[in-house]
Amino acid sequence: MAKISGNEIRPGYVIEHDGGLWVAVKTNTVKPGKGGAYNQVELKNLINGTKLNERFRSAETVEQIRLDLKDFSFLYEQGEALVFMDTESYEQLELAKDFVGERAAFLQDGMMVTVQLYEERPIGISLPDQVTLTITEADPVVRGQTAASSYKPAVLENGIRVLVPPFISAGERIIVDTNEITYVRRAD
Repeated sequence: MAKISGNEIRPGYVIEHDGGLWVAVKTNTVKPGKGGAYNQVELKNLINGTKLNERFRSAETVEQIRLDLKDFSFLYEQGEALVFMDTESYEQLELAKDFVGERAAFLQDGMMVTVQLYEERPIGISLPDQVTLTITEADPVVRGQTAASSYKPAVLENGIRVLVPPFISAGERIIVDTNEITYVRRAD
């Protein structure tokens, strides 16, 4: 692990602070007229999600943590747990549904995900940015409704609702952004 000075902290860095693991969300270098410059950092706890605003002077040092990134394949859902398999060692990993959050609905059999590990303990998961899904229900187009944004609600095969353009109908396959949960385009 590397020690870095307080003014080198950037967004996305994971640091050890006050006995916990924190990720830097926002940073702002402040140079007051009197006194030394400091780095105002918004931190988010990786374990429980609490936020903290902290000032770090250039003389202070913090421990920068390196996370291990491993590829896992989604296998199946078992009650309130999601089961993944390590693609190298074939070991299975069970994660609670609330660990993944609302994006768990986008998981499909065999989907590759990246799990962030710290000392062999999972602390984060990232899904592919876009997935292809089929629309099961879509409202009919209302004639003459072309003035403003004419997006209409639709239900995907996984039960999630998204807004789609009027030319999309039930049975079509579309690409959905898993981070914003929005329509991207028609699938080829």
